[in-house]
Amino acid sequence: MRVSNRPLIIDLVFYSVAALFAGATALWTTLDSHAQWGAIAFGGYLPAAICIAILLTQPGPVWRRRALVALGTALAVTAIPLVFMAIERATGVSGRAQEEVLVVESSGARLLDTGSPYLHADAIAALPEPLLGYNPYQPGMALFGVPAALFGEHWWTDARLYFLLAAVACAAAAVRLLSGGPGSGAGKGPLLRAVQATFIFPVCALTFATGGDDMPVVALMVLALAFAHRERTLAAGLAIGAAAALKLFAWPAAVVIGFLVLYGSHASSRPRGVAMRRYLAGFAVPVAVTMPPVLAVDARGFFDNVIAYGLGHGVVTSPAQSPLPGFLIAEHLPGGELIAPALLGLAALVIAALLWTRPPVSAASAALWCAGGLSTAFMLMPSTRFGYLLYPVVLLGWWLPLRDAIAGTATGALFTGVAEDETAVDDLEYETGPGPSMAVEWWR
Repeated sequence: MRVSNRPLIIDLVFYSVAALFAGATALWTTLDSHAQWGAIAFGGYLPAAICIAILLTQPGPVWRRRALVALGTALAVTAIPLVFMAIERATGVSGRAQEEVLVVESSGARLLDTGSPYLHADAIAALPEPLLGYNPYQPGMALFGVPAALFGEHWWTDARLYFLLAAVACAAAAVRLLSGGPGSGAGKGPLLRAVQATFIFPVCALTFATGGDDMPVVALMVLALAFAHRERTLAAGLAIGAAAALKLFAWPAAVVIGFLVLYGSHASSRPRGVAMRRYLAGFAVPVAVTMPPVLAVDARGFFDNVIAYGLGHGVVTSPAQSPLPGFLIAEHLPGGELIAPALLGLAALVIAALLWTRPPVSAASAALWCAGGLSTAFMLMPSTRFGYLLYPVVLLGWWLPLRDAIAGTATGALFTGVAEDETAVDDLEYETGPGPSMAVEWWR
């Protein structure tokens, strides 16, 4: 029986292109932290590509060896450069972290000192570097800066380390929720692709190593979708509520998952009102714990940092100025500073109307809605950056196991009585042929 080499060929192309990206970043970026990541990550992606090339010459099932290569690559391109730069930063070397790390850590110190992670606009204007005074995040993000505030600047108090640990915990929980043995959940191949998208894809690995604040947010979105797939609506609400307590980007995803709870394919199996109340209760808990106490103490600080600065009305300009359509319109068209927000608002209305008429029927379709909606927002926002595209990358990566889990649950009888060893599962998956989703099968 001939086993397809397609997964290995995809791996080979993926690691090879990633090695080129890392090498180009090391040579040509103007940011010190990015150059450090590129130099280290090149030494992770290139050996991974070589290992996969060797596996192409080996007969028999290779999933475990592919997984080991992926694990080693994730450590080499994400964890090792992060820890290396955290150690150098703790010894006083500059340029080993992006501004968001400094912002989160200083906001953690302010949260402990004053009860608010924010400064007012007049206080920010008086700083030597006003940009570092702005904290455009939700109050919950400051919690990642508390270790540095409590114990001082060490490599193990660096906020990036806790961003990574939070994302790993969420991804591990999502894998556990979506897997379940042969035929009762997502297959090993789609789950491996999701892990690659989250921890190895160059934009994500670079973000983990140099900044990282977006990664726990998107990881919590993924966890919420996995809980929703398992019809655990309270837990789904808690997960997306935790993401919403960190960053505004999670709020549109919370709306999409809410539509899924109301109108998903499993909604008829339980009272919709009960499921929605459980979801909203879960969502409210982390938001209520983090936002009202800060608003009660410093509503002006929240407005100056999250609202005014986010809309481009701060005392300094946001550094998020990647040449995407929203930024180009705002900068170069007459009246562009009004046209770009208007287009963003129009897009939000169109997406809302489409959600109302064609709500997601599964967690997989909700992941596509989230990826598409966030991509549209990032393209049209006046202040945006290419790095935000990690959100659709990760969500599309997890669409694969979410979609495969639906097919696996529906066809679980095919695997009844099959020994849970790699060869047996691979053989049966080969014999049954492509599943309900050809896209998932192709990327497996």
